[in-house]
Amino acid sequence: MNGVERILFYAQHVEQEAPYETPDPKNEPPASWPETGAVDIQDVVMSYRPGLPAVLRGLNMRINGGEKIGIVGRTGAGKSSIMIALYRIVELTSGSISLDGVDISQIGLHTLRDRIAIIPQDPLLFSGTLRSNLDPFGIYDDARLWDALKRAYLVDRPTATQEINADGEDVPSGAQTPVNRFNLDTVIEEEGGNLSVGQRSLVSLARALVKDSKIIVLDEATASVDYETDKNIQDTISREFADKTLLCIAHRLKTIIGYDRICVLDAGQIAEFDTPMALYKRTDGIFRSMCERSSITAEDISNASSRKSLD
Repeated sequence: MNGVERILFYAQHVEQEAPYETPDPKNEPPASWPETGAVDIQDVVMSYRPGLPAVLRGLNMRINGGEKIGIVGRTGAGKSSIMIALYRIVELTSGSISLDGVDISQIGLHTLRDRIAIIPQDPLLFSGTLRSNLDPFGIYDDARLWDALKRAYLVDRPTATQEINADGEDVPSGAQTPVNRFNLDTVIEEEGGNLSVGQRSLVSLARALVKDSKIIVLDEATASVDYETDKNIQDTISREFADKTLLCIAHRLKTIIGYDRICVLDAGQIAEFDTPMALYKRTDGIFRSMCERSSITAEDISNASSRKSLD
């Protein structure tokens, strides 16, 4: 009886999500959308429930396709709320968000969420195999999945030594599977219980590489990993997502000081939004004070920008 009451409560009293698909297929964007990854946030106001204070208050932000944007701010500033609004986990009170000129409120949730990739702080993994976690709908071939594992540092790339067979003859690159702890049939326990925090983050990164979305959201993706895993993730992001639009909600300030622009949120509003160096030069600014607390200097920012240019 309690079970029936709970089902009725969820069915009748919990607000339902927007439609999974639009009633008219003609309103769906083309399969190539979004092509450039431009994001336009206009006058966005959002509350988690009617009657609660707004967590985003009049947000306006224009992001060009391929731009790398770091999002920082104190706890409760509204950083993760931007991701929630982008995925329409909570609908906007007012305002709009457009991707490549398409208002996301006018399309089905399936299309929207399928076209954006996210690498969260605590990745959700399901019991099954590594293959089913990378490609739950069985869309891609094994070669693409293996390639993503290598690019995400979950398996080793074959070296010149590994590409020589027992008779000493050369074999084609990629013809042999490198010896690793992981393969596509590796069993993954519920919530990734048999993997470390760092390994779960790398699986989430590999999943984004498989998906190859034009817009990538990193929600404090490296907040709980060790230094080496953080370095591997940042190297992969810099190399593999060079032409993607990145929205990085940052925990470690050093990971985003080489980005194109940084958005500083305060109480659900944009307090500062400019290049890292321009923000650093504001001696009384929030970003400058955050850099000083993290022992980040102007030279660090300049070096990070130079490395990005070389990449």
